[in-house]
Amino acid sequence: MSQPNFNTMSLQEIRERREGLKAEARKLVNQTPDGKWTPAAQARFDGIEGEIAVYDAAIEKYQGALNRAAGDIARTGRSTGPFGSLGEQLQCVAAAAAPGGRPDERLYQVLNAGSGMQEGVGSEGGFLVQEDFSTALLGRVLSAAPLAIRANRIPLSAGASSIVLPAVDESSRANGARWGGVASYWAGEGDEFTPSRPKIRRLKLELKKLVGLCYATEELVADSSALTTVIGQAFEDEFVFKVDDALLRGDGAGKPLGVLNSPCLVTTPKEANQAAGTVIFENIKSMWARMPAKNRGNAVWLINQEVEPQLYSMVLAVGTGGAPVYLPGGQASAAPYATLFGRPVIPIEQAGALGEVGDIMLADYGQYVMIDKGGMKAAQSIHVRFVFDERAFRFTYRVDGQPAWNAPLTPYKGTNTLSPFVVLEPR
Repeated sequence: MSQPNFNTMSLQEIRERREGLKAEARKLVNQTPDGKWTPAAQARFDGIEGEIAVYDAAIEKYQGALNRAAGDIARTGRSTGPFGSLGEQLQCVAAAAAPGGRPDERLYQVLNAGSGMQEGVGSEGGFLVQEDFSTALLGRVLSAAPLAIRANRIPLSAGASSIVLPAVDESSRANGARWGGVASYWAGEGDEFTPSRPKIRRLKLELKKLVGLCYATEELVADSSALTTVIGQAFEDEFVFKVDDALLRGDGAGKPLGVLNSPCLVTTPKEANQAAGTVIFENIKSMWARMPAKNRGNAVWLINQEVEPQLYSMVLAVGTGGAPVYLPGGQASAAPYATLFGRPVIPIEQAGALGEVGDIMLADYGQYVMIDKGGMKAAQSIHVRFVFDERAFRFTYRVDGQPAWNAPLTPYKGTNTLSPFVVLEPR
């Protein structure tokens, strides 16, 4: 085996070549189901294992370098790549797109670092954001998004814009319906066996594009530090909001399908004669009972902040007294979130207004599948706001998602359906 030149390969190329080796190994195994390898097949399989180990080490080294670079940016605002900061790179993009402008050679280093065909045109200012800036910015966006950070995220490879995943088509835990049709039974000696099999459905996700547009004055463009701070912070905050809003209430048309519009959502009824715009302990108990037991350990309560005052007054009647239901978060050394039934209570901006669907939700976002591709891309134009002496900067992020469940689940014993996403009906 000749040693690959990893210095000329992107991280995505390294990963794709490793996956190709794994596919070749699986093919060899499938061709010899009895395990009787020919000497040539055994030698090739051993060679593949060695090559995979080399690629694994390269990926670990590459990812470690990116993580260190992202950490350096977070601590110092400086990069280990050809550009020292996002603002410095954007200044060069602006200069390259100006009439008679000559692109900085470092821009081509960034553009050529991508694998496969590029969607941006370098001569028009469509240079990619340097990978460590892209990684750091996307990492900050996702880490600050309380829903996206809890989703089951799958990054796509360079040549892919969609993914089809196998998912269990299960809507009941009754005998013969588990896993969509798997059955087992107690048999006597000599009894004929009855076959069964799971039912699998296709879960398809296709990348949607989130776009941000920013105008910056020529004076701001001239100041790399200010450009980094203003544009970076603004788009971090905006992308955090929009991604989480889509994961909660997106309609699936040009954006991810949010759980509030998903067919697997369970809505618990309000109590008889319950006052408008209220959340009471009976609601909490009803919602908790509709969360599958296996999902409770990963579930969180998502609320509108206007719900909080009502949580503080909730008590569990004990004789002639009562015990508090809602446990506020402790000091800095304790848990940062308050809890209900031991699960965190997290206020989010995107929750419904008090009294509306989604003002309080019990959710396990580990059952939400989210895909994205790379980091954020940037391009700019001097023409859109020329008479205002401003530049237009555009950022894009491609993402999609939807719940892994396609329907609520009927339990083995009982009639109330269950779901990893539970809300309370309007009051």
